[in-house]
Amino acid sequence: QVQLVESGGGLVQPGGSLRLSCAVSESIFSFYAMGWYRQAPGKQREWVGAIFSDGSTRYENSVKGRFSVSRDNAKNTVYLQMNSLQPEDTAVYYCNVVHHYGQGYWGQGTQVTVSS
Repeated sequence: QVQLVESGGGLVQPGGSLRLSCAVSESIFSFYAMGWYRQAPGKQREWVGAIFSDGSTRYENSVKGRFSVSRDNAKNTVYLQMNSLQPEDTAVYYCNVVHHYGQGYWGQGTQVTVSS
């Protein structure tokens, strides 16, 4: 069973930055995609962005140019760098990885609150 442990959430003012981390219990080379979702109160979980096994990245339109997904192969860790945060970015952020054979795994979530 793959385990994902997220960290780095918290309270930040509008315009500020946060970096989320997701430590994976297995080599990240096992996975086709590693990414992030978020769920705001009263809303469905939505995809934010991902990094793929070939190193390419993709992002949801509202975070393009502000958020960046990266990975550290040696640490088996995926990151979400979030800049220019806005109140509408407030949500619980979840790490998600998809194995090459299709099985997906979720982290427990970390709260990000953007407020003055």
